[in-house]
Amino acid sequence: MQDYEESVSFLGTWGPFQRRVFFLLCLTAIPCGYNLLSVIFLLASPPHHCHIPAHSNLSEEWIQASIPLQVAGLTERSSCSRYELDLVQNLSAMGTRPSLGQIQNLSGSGPEVVLSGLKQEGCKDGWIYSTEFYQSTAVTEFNLVCSDQWKQPLTSLVYFLGGVCGCFVSGQISDRFGRKPVLFGSIAMLSIFSGALAFAPSWSVFTVLFFMLGMGQIACYIVVFVLGSEILIGSSRVLFSSLFLPFVYVIAMMLLPGTAYLVRNWRQLSLAMTVPGLACIPLWRLVPESPRWLVSRGRLREAEFILRSAALNNQVEPPDVIFLSANVEKTISQKAESLSFLDLLRTTNIRYITLILWLIWFSISVSYFGLSFNMSSLYGNPFLNYFLLSAIELPAYVTIWLAARSLPRRLSFISFTLLGVLALLLIQVTLHSQPAFTLALVLLGKFGIMAGTGMLYIYTGELSPTVIRNTAMSTCAMFSRAGSAVSPYLLQLAVFYPFLPWIVVASLSLLSVFLCIFLPETFRQPLPDTIQQMPPTQRFWLPWASTPPPKDDGKSTKEQATAPEIICTTRL
Repeated sequence: MQDYEESVSFLGTWGPFQRRVFFLLCLTAIPCGYNLLSVIFLLASPPHHCHIPAHSNLSEEWIQASIPLQVAGLTERSSCSRYELDLVQNLSAMGTRPSLGQIQNLSGSGPEVVLSGLKQEGCKDGWIYSTEFYQSTAVTEFNLVCSDQWKQPLTSLVYFLGGVCGCFVSGQISDRFGRKPVLFGSIAMLSIFSGALAFAPSWSVFTVLFFMLGMGQIACYIVVFVLGSEILIGSSRVLFSSLFLPFVYVIAMMLLPGTAYLVRNWRQLSLAMTVPGLACIPLWRLVPESPRWLVSRGRLREAEFILRSAALNNQVEPPDVIFLSANVEKTISQKAESLSFLDLLRTTNIRYITLILWLIWFSISVSYFGLSFNMSSLYGNPFLNYFLLSAIELPAYVTIWLAARSLPRRLSFISFTLLGVLALLLIQVTLHSQPAFTLALVLLGKFGIMAGTGMLYIYTGELSPTVIRNTAMSTCAMFSRAGSAVSPYLLQLAVFYPFLPWIVVASLSLLSVFLCIFLPETFRQPLPDTIQQMPPTQRFWLPWASTPPPKDDGKSTKEQATAPEIICTTRL
């Protein structure tokens, strides 16, 4: 909407009004970032084993002996079975008393373990959960382990499916009713359903509430990004969308592990998650609606009131007529002729690019969230691990910002992602032998994948034509959330092979690198305004090869030589 930006250029790009909007919108991103990792801490599964009731009259040695030992990389007690308690009691009463040294000796050279030949049974009397890191979680309270273990990843799946629905619904509602109501409505959803989680009486109720929490989490961030991109113009918009908004989002992510460390009870943690949203509700009176959206809906009086108030704050003189009637009619007619979702697949030149982007977004999202879920398999303090996993995104965003200014998009995405793939593959060598080095490799893998993801946002925005850019970004975000919905199940693959989750994450990242080779380069190329101007897909060009300059379509040489800078990173 170039006419709009020309019409509001009298405000400048960094006056008091822009600074106020800039920092207020960054604050409203805190609730959605703070809630993102809730799926990990609320659904944490601590080590556990079968409960041996006190009335069994067994000594401590017999209680420990009644839990079978198993070898799965490391020797540990079984989580889901015990020796038949009646037989153990009979042996104990007969005075047959194995020593703990015999029980724990798995080399086969020691004396035969007395209980090793007994029949095993399930945990009929419940479980004992470790309280080293968590006083209680939804898993421990609702016993989502052993035969009900499938409910844990399903709950995470439901959370991310809520994000898919939130991504689809919030965009359409905000286009119809405005950005500001959706922003504060989603913040209110986060607070309401976070608080409601604390009183969930059962797993089914918890899952429904978790779905609604997922809807609010993604809807909040999307509309913050859109509102800031529409109100701010020029360099302030670039700084907001590519650096400051992601920074605040990541800092909010880092706050939750700290809170979870202090609040070990999942119900109390759910209540704590309501605080950032409640603190942001009073900002309703300070955050303006998007004047650009108001103009697109023909609500000129409201748009002019906001802009004249902004001019007063910036101490500049607004023109007598801000929006010319011809420009407004052109804007409304462009909105009426807007393209639909099906136009992303209608013609050949956009169909291939769309399908490739959908696959890349799905793959990279599985890798991104798969890393977070697989962190639970690492040794050490989980709160510190997840804090570091979030903190590594800060230098990644600085790297993205620097790379976007001077490096080709394909080369940047491929280089960053390959760095992450290499680190994740090396984990197989160090997983059970070098915990500190393994954590360093995981953080390096997260850095590479995060930097690649950030470049993907920029790349997608520059590949998409202006007439359908918002729709293209929204559909990619939906595939991203679909990938995140699959990621909780990656950890279950460790049952077949301990390194399999890391191999799958690295392989999907490698797949996204391969697919990116077929995309055209966009660095220092004019943005396509129509579908017909989109460059064709490449036939296995080398990633560092540059795309030929577009053919002259009647535009001036100056327009062709100038590459509009678009940096539209966001977190979906």
